[in-house]
Amino acid sequence: MGIFKIYNSKLKPTDDKKHEIITFLHENLAQYGDPKKDIEKCLNFAIRDFVGALGGFVLELKEDNEIKGITIVNKTGMSGYIPENILVYIAVKGQERGKGYGKKILTKAIQLADGDIALHVEPDNPAKFLYEKIGFENKYLEMRYKNHN
Repeated sequence: MGIFKIYNSKLKPTDDKKHEIITFLHENLAQYGDPKKDIEKCLNFAIRDFVGALGGFVLELKEDNEIKGITIVNKTGMSGYIPENILVYIAVKGQERGKGYGKKILTKAIQLADGDIALHVEPDNPAKFLYEKIGFENKYLEMRYKNHN
């Protein structure tokens, strides 16, 4: 079944829990992840741990007292032309993939989010099929410019 735990601006994780979340995401996102410092920034934005952060939430799924999956959703502060939320990270523990945990945590995150949700996924990421199955659509090709100033 699994038990969900939500962290946000009202229920913030301890420093030890933050470290556990960051480490879990870093290890289980593997080649699709980011450096720990970037994951930490995202987590701190979700729980509004710095001035200007719009918030969001961290959702943890545990079963048998073991973390099976974690996602972080940040608010964008926009709506309509840009979705109100961006699902920044979602990961399921390596050996637990293919058992429905990803679908469970993604479905719960959709229920908790206030408004539409965007996410970025690399074309070769196997999770892309889950996102499409849930109802995410590939509406745009994302392009980024790195400002080196």
